[in-house]
Amino acid sequence: MKDAQPSTSLRTFLIIWAGQSASVLGTEMTNFALTLWAWNLTGQATPLAMILFFARIPRVIAAAVAGPLVDGRSRFLGCYWTRKQLMMLGDGAAGCSTLVILFLLLTQQLEIWHLYVSALFNGLFSYVQELAYSASMSMIVPKQHYARATAMESYITYSGSEILAPVLSGGLYAFAGLQGVLLVDLATFVIAISTVLRMKIPQPPALKAEKAQEPLWQELTFGFRYLWKRPSLLAVLLFLLSTNLMATTAWAIHSPMILARSGNDATALASVQSAVGIGGVVGAAVLSVWGGPKRRIHGLLLGSALGDFSSMVLGLARSQPAWMVAGFCSAFCSPFFGSSNQSIWLSKVEPALQGRVFATRYLIAQITSPLGFVIAGPLADHWFSPAMQPGGRLLPWLGGMFGSGPGAGMAMQYTLFSFLGVLVGLAGYGFQRLRNVETLVPDHDARAAPMSKVT
Repeated sequence: MKDAQPSTSLRTFLIIWAGQSASVLGTEMTNFALTLWAWNLTGQATPLAMILFFARIPRVIAAAVAGPLVDGRSRFLGCYWTRKQLMMLGDGAAGCSTLVILFLLLTQQLEIWHLYVSALFNGLFSYVQELAYSASMSMIVPKQHYARATAMESYITYSGSEILAPVLSGGLYAFAGLQGVLLVDLATFVIAISTVLRMKIPQPPALKAEKAQEPLWQELTFGFRYLWKRPSLLAVLLFLLSTNLMATTAWAIHSPMILARSGNDATALASVQSAVGIGGVVGAAVLSVWGGPKRRIHGLLLGSALGDFSSMVLGLARSQPAWMVAGFCSAFCSPFFGSSNQSIWLSKVEPALQGRVFATRYLIAQITSPLGFVIAGPLADHWFSPAMQPGGRLLPWLGGMFGSGPGAGMAMQYTLFSFLGVLVGLAGYGFQRLRNVETLVPDHDARAAPMSKVT
C-alpha cells in the first residue's frame, strides 16, 4: 500500500497523533483495570510497582541498541526498517500481548507473573515505537511548532487518557469485567496501525544514501560520543537522571497509596486519576496556545520543581478533594517540563542522528528509573508502612503529619521523594552548563557541519 500524503504540514502529524491517542486510551484503560485486578488479588504495593519495573527495564536495555535501528543503520530480522515500519511493529506487538492476556484470562490461567512477562514484552516494543515516533517529529512538524506538537503528543494524549480511561475502564470493568476492557484495547490497536499505514512518514535525507560501513560498536557508542562532545546536553541528562529516580520512587506507589488511604475505593482512585489527566490537558492546552517560555530551560527546571512540590502536597493530603487538586496541579506542570526538554533536543540534534542520540538520551536519563520502581514497593511494604502503624518507630514524630494505619507510610514515602525532586529541580539553576544549554549548544540548522559525523 502506498503512502497517501506527503508531509508538508501538520496534517500528517495530526492524523498519526489521533490514531496513537486512541491506542494510548485503550492501553490506559487496560492498565487501570489490571491495577484493580492486581490490588484485589494481592492487597500489596510491591506487585504493582514490579509491573512498572518490568515495563521499564527492557526500555532501558533497548535504548542501548535501538538507536542504529531507528536511524536505519542496523538490521533487525535480516533487513533495515523504516521509522514508519517500526511504529507499526510496536503497535502490533502490543496488540499481540493484549491478545495473550485475554486468552489467559478467558481460560482462567491469568496470574500476576503473566503481567510481569507482558510488561517486559510491551516495554521493549513500545520503546522502539516511541523512539521512531520521536525521531520522526522534526521531519514532520515545523520547528516553530515543536513545543506545541510535543504538548499534544506527550501530554494531551496521555493526560486525556487519564481523564477518560478511569471512567470508561471502571464502568466497563464493573459491567463486562477485565475481558471487556481488553477487547476495547485490541480495537484501539487496529485504529493506531491503520492511521500509520496510510500516512507517509519521511526519512532523513542521510537515510536514503548508502548505509555507512561502520563497525557495530561504533554505531552503538555513537550517541555517547556525540554527547561527550556537548557537555551542556550531557548536563541535561544528568539532571533528568536524578529527577527520574525521585519521581519513579514516588509514582510507583501512587495508586496503592490512594487505594489504601481511601479504603480500597476504586471510585476515589478513578477521580484522582481523572483530575491528574485534566491537569495535564489544561497544562498542555495552555502551552499549545502560549508556545512555552522563550528560554526553554525555565520550563524544564521550574516545571520539574513545581510539579514535585504539588506531589508533596498530594502526599500530605488525606482526602479525595485535596488529592484531586494536588494531582491536577502536579500534572499541569508536567507539559512545561517535558515539552521544554523535548524542544531543546529536537532543535539541537540533527534529524538523521536523532535515533541514536535519543536512544542514548533515554538510556542515560532513565537508567535510574528501574531502580526507583524496584525499591518503591519493598520500601513501602516493609519499611515506611510498618513505621507508621500503631507502635511504629516513626509514628510518634510524624503521625501528626501523615496519620497512622493503611497508606500512612506510603504517603510519607511519596512526600519525601517528591521533596527531594523539588531540591533537584531548583539545584539545576546552580550549574552553568545546564542553565545556559540553549546558548552553549547551537541549533542544528544553524551549524554547517556534516550531519553524518560527530563534530
